[in-house]
Amino acid sequence: MRRALGEATRARRGVPLEPLDRAYWRTRAKKLSARESRWAQACGFDASPGQLCLIPDARGELSRVLAGVDLSSPPFALGALPSLLPGGDYILDNDLVSPNNAALGWALGAYRYTRYVAAPREPPRLLLARAALNEISPLLDAIVQVRDLINTPSEDLNPAQLCEAVRQTARALRAECKVFEGETLKREFPAVHAVGRASAHAPRVVVLRWGKPSDPLLALIGKGVTFDSGGLDIKPADGMRWMKKDMGGAAHALALARLVMTAKLPVRLLLVIPAVDNAISGDTLKPGEVIRTRAGVTVEVDNTDAEGRLILCDALAACVAEKPDLLIDFATLTGAARVALGPELPALFANDDGCAEALLAASRTQHDPLWRLPLWHPYRTMLVSHVADLVNAGPSRHAGAITAALYLERFVPAAIPWLHIDVYAWNDSDRPGHPRGGEAQGLRACFEFLRQRYKH
Repeated sequence: MRRALGEATRARRGVPLEPLDRAYWRTRAKKLSARESRWAQACGFDASPGQLCLIPDARGELSRVLAGVDLSSPPFALGALPSLLPGGDYILDNDLVSPNNAALGWALGAYRYTRYVAAPREPPRLLLARAALNEISPLLDAIVQVRDLINTPSEDLNPAQLCEAVRQTARALRAECKVFEGETLKREFPAVHAVGRASAHAPRVVVLRWGKPSDPLLALIGKGVTFDSGGLDIKPADGMRWMKKDMGGAAHALALARLVMTAKLPVRLLLVIPAVDNAISGDTLKPGEVIRTRAGVTVEVDNTDAEGRLILCDALAACVAEKPDLLIDFATLTGAARVALGPELPALFANDDGCAEALLAASRTQHDPLWRLPLWHPYRTMLVSHVADLVNAGPSRHAGAITAALYLERFVPAAIPWLHIDVYAWNDSDRPGHPRGGEAQGLRACFEFLRQRYKH
């Protein structure tokens, strides 16, 4: 993705590129030369979103590009252009889209996952001032990390390899990193062990720490199910097909931690990622088992395919014991959230209205959508067990995203501000700036929210 961006210099200017909407085009069209105006008219160009007009010079070489763009989401206004334009260098020739938004949309539109197959061609390159490149690079690197991790199949991203990705980030940014496994994991994180014990790839929990002891504690958690068969409550084939992405929450939490450390926000960072492969063998977690979690709460397993909340509750217990100033978890937790809100709109749950409103405000300014759903406490009755403190999934299919969030809330004291984000982490098809496959959702909103909350 970095290859899609370059530095503009006096010696390297590129083909002028003008993003246009219809309103701006009505003014701009009058300022074209007579030859350019005739060419645009002959091409039927009216600045409709997705429309291009490639204007040649007198020698037949490309001299200018007019591009109709959709400004409803400025960060992705240029997202389609890397797939549509011929190779070469381009430079913005108006200020309709800011350099940062242009760079973000262009680079995200040029993204391709190339671990197993080469990209069909080198992307065209957008040239920008060095300052803009420096400012946008950390965010682009974080989003690429999310996409790459989610797109990687489970044979190359098992629990140990997911923990290694955290270790690599810790080494690069001088953070401390510790991995719990084996008997230590079974003792310290019993629910995580129970979910992952059947797999040939042993479960783990990785913990990253960074920052000054005097700063407020920010705790981040990410669901790291590297593949989800559903366990004995096995998923059908179409439901299992894309379950390599069930570690999408872990990818988001790691990327947000990376942004926090790179920006040197004045926080003491705690990142906890439980990493498991929800597999089937002779030692598989069974419906009806009762697990004693890290918090001491007993949980009856109603459904082995509701495993995400089981591993998250141990991670939540570990974090709340340190009394964080703020706790955020990311998880590809429920299909019910997708039924309610679709694939592009992550569900937000919060026990603190002020934090929720601040995050939603950041989501609007960043054009990175989230939608708040309620922690509707009357639905707690759906999690009642007759043999344990609670059940991990009730018999009703109603309000599945809410009951999952209510289960998690059971492990978070009301005094600790907590945000739970249920993400899809995937693009089912190509959209401008959003190639099919793994996707970062709510990441930019969360980072902006944290920047505002923890200003230097």
